[in-house]
Amino acid sequence: MQLFHRDAMMTDAGTQTRFLFLGTSTSVGVPVIGCSCPVCTSDDPRDDRSRASIFLDGPWGKLLIDSGPDLRQQALREKLTTVDAVLYTHEHLDHVAGFDELRAFCWRREKPLPLYGSPETLACLARMHPWAFSNKDDQPGYIRPEPREVETAFAFNSLKITPIEVRHGSVRTYGYRFDHPTIGSIAYLPDVKVIPEESLKLLHNLDILVIDALRHEAHQTHMTVAEALATIDLLKPRKSYLTHLSHDLPWQETTNALPPNVSLAYDGLSLTF
Repeated sequence: MQLFHRDAMMTDAGTQTRFLFLGTSTSVGVPVIGCSCPVCTSDDPRDDRSRASIFLDGPWGKLLIDSGPDLRQQALREKLTTVDAVLYTHEHLDHVAGFDELRAFCWRREKPLPLYGSPETLACLARMHPWAFSNKDDQPGYIRPEPREVETAFAFNSLKITPIEVRHGSVRTYGYRFDHPTIGSIAYLPDVKVIPEESLKLLHNLDILVIDALRHEAHQTHMTVAEALATIDLLKPRKSYLTHLSHDLPWQETTNALPPNVSLAYDGLSLTF
């Protein structure tokens, strides 16, 4: 595995194989509106964080995980033109509020866009956007979703995807594990306070773990940096990245204090395989 910022390496077949951090912030983004703290006024681009989302691109296709409120800017920044499916972690607005931006990816599709998520998350999306989920309003130029409920592992072409249920507030929330010979095993858990025992069993033998680490101070629905590091120590992945970061965590200072196999993620970080 090689790490790059912005530009991913091309494989021999001309297909990009990458795990791209589109956004790495908590729900309010960084800088925070009206805040003049050192992180919000930092000139380090790694302290400029949009709402958490990733893009997984490889021989299986192009997967978007969550459609947050910054999706348009993220897609323009990374020059994304195609999405083959969307995976949703949960229904909180910082993970679904960019739903309408998906229409730009539907313009280039003849078939509806598959949306994967828990039954609860997909039902919430349908309540929020009834016009998109109504067969009566299937018009060219608009989002044409194809909801696909998932509760157990499934295959997306050659990629095995396992939903990992975690505790995060009062809504049903998933992380996801991705397994493929090209990338090994990657787990993405951006919103989590507690990982139930049954879910922990699904997270062993990971090459990469990406996990929520909101701040140092305790929070009711998110892991702290210390809690994330304790989870990493328990699961022992080869490499870990912290995401869903608040403005309490300056990138350079926090990175300097982390163990060698752990890094703070940042917007535009591309793990290339």
